[in-house]
Amino acid sequence: MKTIKVNVVTPDGPVHESDVEMVIAKAESGELGILAGHIPMVAPLKIGAVQLKKDKTSEYIAVNGGILEVRPDQVTVLAQSAEIAGKIDYDRALRAKERAEKRLYEQKNEHVDFHRAELALKRAMNRISIVEKKY
Repeated sequence: MKTIKVNVVTPDGPVHESDVEMVIAKAESGELGILAGHIPMVAPLKIGAVQLKKDKTSEYIAVNGGILEVRPDQVTVLAQSAEIAGKIDYDRALRAKERAEKRLYEQKNEHVDFHRAELALKRAMNRISIVEKKY
């Protein structure tokens, strides 16, 4: 099967670069599956996993929003932040989830930014689910 080059980049620099057979990502418009030769497009990404498939194996990268740029021979993920599954600190993600849940559900405080807490919860749950997929 043909491969396509994938680059995952954040404001802090490159996170991942490889040649894969398929890229699966969650865009605002829905889930996208991208193969070599895909038509050019740009799509905003949701908080979610970017799945990279090659040789019947998958690698997962947690992305926290951003832009997906597709060209026939290359996919570039410009993410606000991104972490490869193997580098995610699972315990830290669990603590972040607990803090966000506490802010959302336990504190009925008018000073709590619920939108920010909700985004923190989504990011933590994304990181946790990616680590759990790895095993």
